Amino acid sequence: EVQLVESGGDLVQAGGSLRLSCAVSGFGYDDCAIGWFRQAPGKEREGVSCISMSDGSTAYADSVKGRFTISSDNAKNTVYLQMNSLKPEDTAVYYCAFLFRLGGASSLLPGDYDYWGQGTQVTVAS
Repeated sequence: EVQLVESGGDLVQAGGSLRLSCAVSGFGYDDCAIGWFRQAPGKEREGVSCISMSDGSTAYADSVKGRFTISSDNAKNTVYLQMNSLKPEDTAVYYCAFLFRLGGASSLLPGDYDYWGQGTQVTVAS
């Protein structure tokens, strides 16, 4: 069974940076993608960024383009989300998720993902 554990959430001032980590275990193939999602109180879960473990291709939500960077360390089975120039509207619980798909194409749609981590809180103070 695939398991994902997020870490790195914290309270940070606007303009600051955080790096989230997603440790993934229980899989041994490349036909997958890892996505980062967030959910603020009273709002739907939204896709932030995703990476294909097959070809390394990435995608970002328009709201984070140029500020967030997704990367992976395959040796450590860990996916990172570097978040710079944080804004109060980035405040949310951040989740990573696993998508098994032949060819490893990634997606920013929460409904496409098969396994989820427990989430980590990011709070950006103004």
